[in-house]
Amino acid sequence: MAAVSPLPVCLLLVAALLLPASNAIYCDDDDCYDLLGVKQDANASEIKKAYYKLSLKHHPDKNPDPESKKLFVKVANAYEILKDETTREQYDYAVAHPEEFFYNTAQYYRAYYGYKTDPRAVLIGLLLIVSAFQYINQLTTYSQAIESVKQTPAYRNRLKALEFERTGGISSKKKGNKQIDKNLENELRGEVDLQIQGVKKPSVWSLYGVQLILLPYFIGKLLTWQICWFWRYRVKKLPYAWEDACYLTRTSLRIPDNTWQNIDEFTKEDLVMKRLWEKANMERHMAEVRKGSRRRR
Repeated sequence: MAAVSPLPVCLLLVAALLLPASNAIYCDDDDCYDLLGVKQDANASEIKKAYYKLSLKHHPDKNPDPESKKLFVKVANAYEILKDETTREQYDYAVAHPEEFFYNTAQYYRAYYGYKTDPRAVLIGLLLIVSAFQYINQLTTYSQAIESVKQTPAYRNRLKALEFERTGGISSKKKGNKQIDKNLENELRGEVDLQIQGVKKPSVWSLYGVQLILLPYFIGKLLTWQICWFWRYRVKKLPYAWEDACYLTRTSLRIPDNTWQNIDEFTKEDLVMKRLWEKANMERHMAEVRKGSRRRR
């Protein structure tokens, strides 16, 4: 005799557990029509009249019996389901097709919770969650970068030099040569932050949620800047201001803003004076860079 595969048996057991639940999604183990005492083909007026009659009979203010109170809740729930044509059709379909458990469940939750949830509240909630994860990620990355920098010899040597400068060359014998005053280390933290490339200090202003809220302000600011730029340098033909010339130079060289800030002033002035935003000057500069690179090789 051939062995029976356990898979179909498991599927039947799962179906046996799920199928009764498909009928009980709306009114538990009761029939919504039976609770109201109406037939399945009853019209909206008959359903409403039956509900008001039962609600008066079983309302907690009219009938203090605990069982009557439970029945009143069930009747009210049945009325909420049957008074709306959409939910009534979904209920009738669930009763007629109990095998479609997952579809019936999805329809139920969509009808009872989907329209009650304000999309704006969902959007705000998602933005808050994403922003929280974003800030945690930024803070973790930044902290790891700080710890990595603090382990470099350059950092330790800078701390020792600062300690030597502050103490006038006299170090504390109690601390020893390897231990450095924590106060000096904290004072140096600001200088160390500026030396970390590619990692920014966590800021609330960089979060997606805050940027979305401030989007109209940023758009207005950008439009104002574009109009002022066009008027000043295209219409009036004025020479570029230092900040604007730095912006043109930085964008021409495709240098990030934080990298540009770490360049010394002499190099900045030299690059700005070359007017690299003009095509011919940029090509000449790149040729000089390539030539210098070959010489170093």
